[in-house]
Amino acid sequence: MTGPDLDRLRRQLGAADTERVVQRLRQRMAQGRPLTGTISLSQPTPAERLAVQRLLGRPPGRGTSLTVNLDDLDQVVRRSGLHPGGLAAAVETLAGPVPVIAEVRAAEDAAWRTALAPLDRLGRRAPDLADWCGDRATLTLLRRLSGTPDAAGRLVEHLVAVVAALPADGTPLARLAAHTIGDAHALDADRPLATLVLSAVRAVWWPGDDEPTSPAQRRRALWDSAGVLVDELSSTVLTLNVAASPGCQLYALTVPAATTGEPLVLTLRQLGRERPTFPADTVFVCENPTVLAAAADLLGPACPPLVCVNGQPSTAALRLLAGLAASGARLRYHGDFDWGGVRIANLLRSRMPWQPWRYDAAAYRTAAMGTSAGTVGARPGTLTGQPVDASWDGELTALMRRHGVRVEEELVLDTLLADLSTVR
Repeated sequence: MTGPDLDRLRRQLGAADTERVVQRLRQRMAQGRPLTGTISLSQPTPAERLAVQRLLGRPPGRGTSLTVNLDDLDQVVRRSGLHPGGLAAAVETLAGPVPVIAEVRAAEDAAWRTALAPLDRLGRRAPDLADWCGDRATLTLLRRLSGTPDAAGRLVEHLVAVVAALPADGTPLARLAAHTIGDAHALDADRPLATLVLSAVRAVWWPGDDEPTSPAQRRRALWDSAGVLVDELSSTVLTLNVAASPGCQLYALTVPAATTGEPLVLTLRQLGRERPTFPADTVFVCENPTVLAAAADLLGPACPPLVCVNGQPSTAALRLLAGLAASGARLRYHGDFDWGGVRIANLLRSRMPWQPWRYDAAAYRTAAMGTSAGTVGARPGTLTGQPVDASWDGELTALMRRHGVRVEEELVLDTLLADLSTVR
């Protein structure tokens, strides 16, 4: 078989007057349709009519459209020697291969499935991450940040490595990146990987409270909620009368404050330079600084040890509470009776043991019914948001949903202070 007559093929089928014909043929081929039947060109020019006449050897019609019989055109191409392979081969010789759209999409879909497979496996391996791994928003974000399946494959590999290492225990951000990815800057704020990992952190470890409005503060707070340090000084915990054991570096810092009954802010740097120990004792834990400030005002040095997590627990707060628990302290926790408060309590319970401090179904029922003494002017609010199961009390969530009342710590402040006053 002889090859195509390229000069004649370009003159008769590859010229400007047949450009629209070739474009229509390529569209059909891209759709996976055979070059049979007819095609029509609307509002053909005289030159287009003449070109088709020369190809087919007969005058075309004179209507407002130009109809071309593709079966006849294929026979002309073959018999005249323009291209022995026929019309489809002639089109690809003139304008290059025509990928079939359906095949291209199928191949692309297969490539994306391969790239995203490690994320799917992570979701099956880590139930807490399953919803985020399978969320359409996660996949959309990953596609947008990566652009191509090849780039996505590398990004997913790094993403899985980092997320599988969370939550961390006070690990600096650069060290986490270096340890999991081999690049200390892989989790810098402007990197796609950081955006994806923080998306997972927000879905899994953030309690659902309002995030800080500043991008830098929001990023620091999210990393902190997963135990990752952006810096050692921004992560702090508020304490009252929590004194370290003699021999610890924290002893000289904490004892004077406890002696005078003054609140003390500890940084992660101070808590992380050693593993401090504490005298075994009952330590009360609250969610809001208002409780700790009022206890300092009323009781001063007579107040039992009190820690405030100040909303979403910082890495410093988690480090301190874990150290207290490891030293044999009995932690008693109270928080806001709202869904964010329940999430915080669940997070703490997943990290260390604690017992409820008027933070159970019975205490909620009393507060919601308005029979608990509290701060003057404080009133229960409306409970909003997505309900959360309280891991420490099987009745609490159902009761909160039934009453629909949000009870902040300020409402029961007098009761909490009375408890602290009676501890000896």
